[in-house]
Amino acid sequence: MKKALLRKLPLLVGAGIVLSLVPVISAYNPQSQLDSILERQQLRVVSRLSPTTYFLEDGRPGGFEFELSQAYADYLGVELELLPSTSIQDIWETLRLNNAHLAAAGLALTDERASRFDYGPTYLSSEVLLIYRSGDGRKPPMGLDEVTEPIHVIADSSHAEYLATLDPAPPWIEAEPGIELLDLIQQIDLGEIPYALIDAEAFEVSQPLFPRLKAAFSLEHPQVSVWWLKRSADSSLQRSLVDFFEQSATQDLIQDLKERYFETDHRLGVVDNLTFRQHLKSRLPKLKAWLIEAAQQQGIEWELLAAIAYQESHWNPKAVSPTGVRGVMMLTQNTARAMGVTKRTDPKQSIFGGARYFTEQFERIPERIQGQDRLWFALASYNVGRGHLEDARILTQRAGDNPDRWEDVAKHLPKLTQPRWYKTVKHGFARGYEPVQYVQNIQRYQTMLKLESRHDAIQEMMAEPEIMGPPAPSAGTDLDHAPQTL
Repeated sequence: MKKALLRKLPLLVGAGIVLSLVPVISAYNPQSQLDSILERQQLRVVSRLSPTTYFLEDGRPGGFEFELSQAYADYLGVELELLPSTSIQDIWETLRLNNAHLAAAGLALTDERASRFDYGPTYLSSEVLLIYRSGDGRKPPMGLDEVTEPIHVIADSSHAEYLATLDPAPPWIEAEPGIELLDLIQQIDLGEIPYALIDAEAFEVSQPLFPRLKAAFSLEHPQVSVWWLKRSADSSLQRSLVDFFEQSATQDLIQDLKERYFETDHRLGVVDNLTFRQHLKSRLPKLKAWLIEAAQQQGIEWELLAAIAYQESHWNPKAVSPTGVRGVMMLTQNTARAMGVTKRTDPKQSIFGGARYFTEQFERIPERIQGQDRLWFALASYNVGRGHLEDARILTQRAGDNPDRWEDVAKHLPKLTQPRWYKTVKHGFARGYEPVQYVQNIQRYQTMLKLESRHDAIQEMMAEPEIMGPPAPSAGTDLDHAPQTL
């Protein structure tokens, strides 16, 4: 370790005074940042509350940056302590005060930031979009030179830095401290502001909740994200970050996290989306407690059960179909009887009976089918029946596709509407398009419910006073012993 410190002082070595300095350096602090983290078995990371960085959902932490930070802590073999922040300014202040080892918050690499802080490798690239509210008769601009009303950006953001460099620049306003991403998005949705600059990933995640918002165009400069550290002559933590991000397992994890947190292919149309949000406020609260209780009994996610219920009845306990199924979960008489439901229009009975029935379908799927495929098969079986699903799997196998993969079986289910196909299998005709659409819709509704829960959780966390600013310096933390800039 002494040699590592000496390598950072080439001028002093050349002056021939190294020996006289060694006792001083050793007495000061021979530990590097990385050594301090490893000795104290704790990595402190500051992050931003948002649907794409960090949040608490049903008391469980989640988010792209949280999971990546947890992976880095695991890589080091230490515990992760994540410090939530409600503003970019607080993140920089937390680093400046030496209260976190690094900031993992999806913050872009800019020249101004790089002049004040150290940083790790780039790991994400994102377009920057100008978003607006559609349906107001306003013709969207095609570029910054056509913008005539103010563009709003988050204070201290990379977008503010970029706009400040333009000459001529479009009209723009830096939001007041405390105004964050969700606030800007909601202000546009309510018609309170005309435009905002938003990262493409954040917009993708939020758009299903705000279907009237559209992207007018993307800026010419995509941005890259890095993790940030306090400026220091000790580069041990930076070198460790380079090693971590170079791992193939890390790159695989990043790709997986991008798919889970940023990619939202299952969207609803604007009308369906607005109807869903209306029912979310007016109907779901009356059923939510039963949905949560029933889901817990069966060991499934309550958002999944709620999505099934919405697809079946739009959360209407009095719903009746032309075929005679009825109630929140639209149970047939035979299914209701088998599940112990005596009154199908009783919402509690229907929800608990539907949850048991879905679990039964899930457990009857062949054991070799696991993961998401097993879930989609169970949903299809709930809709079309296990017999027709097995027929479709047989047709899939005959075609040389994988009968244990939902994506393959979904291509062959519609064949059950055609005599030349359904006559060759045991259970005959079925409306094979319906289970495909059924599964897709439930995927969409479940995504919407999770996003809504995530947004609500973030708003609740932001309302807690203990996270409204950077942590005050405290004695006895890991960072009190980190070497200062030499």
